[in-house]
Amino acid sequence: MRKVITGEQVAQLYNRDPFALPVWRAPIYKTPAAITAVVQLVRLLAWLVRLTARHPLAAWAVVVLASWRYFWPSSFARWVGGPARGKWRGWFYRRRWAGVMAISGVAPWHHGRVIVPVLGKVTSTRYIDRVAVRLVSGQSPADLAKCAEALAHGFGALLCRVRSARSGRVVLEFVRRDALAAIVPALPVPDHPDLTALPELPRVSRTGNSVTITRLPSLSGARP
Repeated sequence: MRKVITGEQVAQLYNRDPFALPVWRAPIYKTPAAITAVVQLVRLLAWLVRLTARHPLAAWAVVVLASWRYFWPSSFARWVGGPARGKWRGWFYRRRWAGVMAISGVAPWHHGRVIVPVLGKVTSTRYIDRVAVRLVSGQSPADLAKCAEALAHGFGALLCRVRSARSGRVVLEFVRRDALAAIVPALPVPDHPDLTALPELPRVSRTGNSVTITRLPSLSGARP
């Protein structure tokens, strides 16, 4: 049987000053973490059911997108994932563009005002952001290349590369993640290699004005 703690007992337990007024508090019981997790999971499932009932089209859209992402990841990345990532990264660059350009020294001062290069289209992958930039009149790609390190730090990238697109336009490549950072395991080497997969090698010989091509037997027929 659980012992009931009254407010007077709690006050006597936590009050070290015998002359202080008693503080009345309600008893507090700690619920086990497993019960709390189960209750929250049930609430989440109930919320999903209510959301599906109220917005069936949105629920079906989520199911279709999830199935597309799972069964056809390449086409999903091309038509949905890539454009969505580009929009998100474009908003990120627009929010910081003017400040980073001015502080890094790319935006020149002319007639009492700061002229900022124009931000163009942003395309993004899992590792690199490609930002199209229209230069200010009189600027060159070398002016941005000198500030590449400052631009990389300003936008939180590992590296910034400047690519010339055409006259007056450049593309800034911001490397966010190293594509070669993950360790790729080596392929297993069998104890007895299969030499039948090797193709037959032709041999070219020339005699006078004629060329003779002789097909050599593959290594699969050779004996060790």
